[in-house]
Amino acid sequence: MPTVVITGAGGFIGRHVVREAGRRGLALRLTAHHTKVRAGVPGTTVVPADLTDPDSLRGLCDGADALLHCASQIGGPDALCEAVNARGTAALVAEARRAGVARIVHLSTAAVYGRGTFRRARPQDLDRAPVSVTSRTRAAGEDAVLAAGGTVVRPHLVYGEGDTRVVPALARLLRGLPGTVEGWRARVSAVAAEDLARALVAAALAPAERLTAPVYHACHPEPVPWHTFLRAVGDVASVPWPERDLTLDEAYDRLSARGGSRHDLDMLVTDHWFDGDPLWADLDCAPGAFGERFARYEDWYRRALAPAGAG
Repeated sequence: MPTVVITGAGGFIGRHVVREAGRRGLALRLTAHHTKVRAGVPGTTVVPADLTDPDSLRGLCDGADALLHCASQIGGPDALCEAVNARGTAALVAEARRAGVARIVHLSTAAVYGRGTFRRARPQDLDRAPVSVTSRTRAAGEDAVLAAGGTVVRPHLVYGEGDTRVVPALARLLRGLPGTVEGWRARVSAVAAEDLARALVAAALAPAERLTAPVYHACHPEPVPWHTFLRAVGDVASVPWPERDLTLDEAYDRLSARGGSRHDLDMLVTDHWFDGDPLWADLDCAPGAFGERFARYEDWYRRALAPAGAG
């Protein structure tokens, strides 16, 4: 039975990864710093560890076959992002190498590319150009993983049970706009949390010859039109679909008046479509389509997005 170390086991993606790894019957060694993690299945141990404290990582990877690094600091003080995402990842990778771990898989983000328009973009054709401290330090963490011969997995938008960022942010944007914007024609790459978890665990277990690239995009091969994604969000958030269409300038003005920014809207009016085919081909599996996957989470999102005290 392979032993897999999973960092960030109490986070949004980490919980799905733990569930998938448990389903496969793996021996799990879980870490989480701020969130409580329970050893819910036989063969699971929970180890206290703090990426900002390299000494706490000592021995974490001893006897492990793979490391799945899902922990990250998103936002917050710049110094904390540096300590967790950059120096913490480097220290973790060094510990994994010392322990002789055969496979390191790192969950990163397509945000390391910065802003722009992306159409079937492949990792080897893109330069990283992070614009935030979070993305810059996560890119630095990638460097440590890649230097150790590890695998980096970059999703774009991830949705599903436990999501507190993507769909809630889109719901707030919809409530702030009295219309669609240029028909929401742009396309976006997305992946369900359960499919991302399946890919991460499969990458940790795959024979070395199956992984043909050091960096993969983790998204459904087919992008989702924003009007499809936003209609689904509007439905679970009880936001009526507007009857009028706004120009981009009208939408910017409306958001500015409500304290929003141009960046909140830019991603929704330009294509952000990343090539996810190689990941699924190398792992010999396929993710579910957006409509089928999102439907599984509708009830969860309705409860999560309901006003306080509702129901």
